[in-house]
Amino acid sequence: MPTRAFISFDYDHDARLKDLLLGQSKYSDSPFEIANWSIKTASSGWKAEARRKIKASGLVIVLCGKHTNTAEGVATELQIAQEEGIQYFLLAGYKEGGNKKPTSALDADKMYKWTWDNLKSLIGGAR
Repeated sequence: MPTRAFISFDYDHDARLKDLLLGQSKYSDSPFEIANWSIKTASSGWKAEARRKIKASGLVIVLCGKHTNTAEGVATELQIAQEEGIQYFLLAGYKEGGNKKPTSALDADKMYKWTWDNLKSLIGGAR
């Protein structure tokens, strides 16, 4: 059974990255499914909704782009994952570099290169 993943990303700059990851989740050999992803609208109850969705997932994949360090929603979603003890990893969105960690990332959090084989390994626990 595939791992249910919550995808955290910067809506303003990295929606295309989410689309690419969504496409990979549909591969026949994909070890994950995207059940939920970041909440675009910052309503009064968005944090509670994000917490519910993150807790219902087995993993949080944080897509890191060039402006992720300024995306407050991504920082909050990662902080929720940390508080709830949900496994997560940071995935470098752009091959050419310049990817930034969210402000709530721990110093020890490594940002991993995004390749299909690497993604499958990371989802399998190789981190």
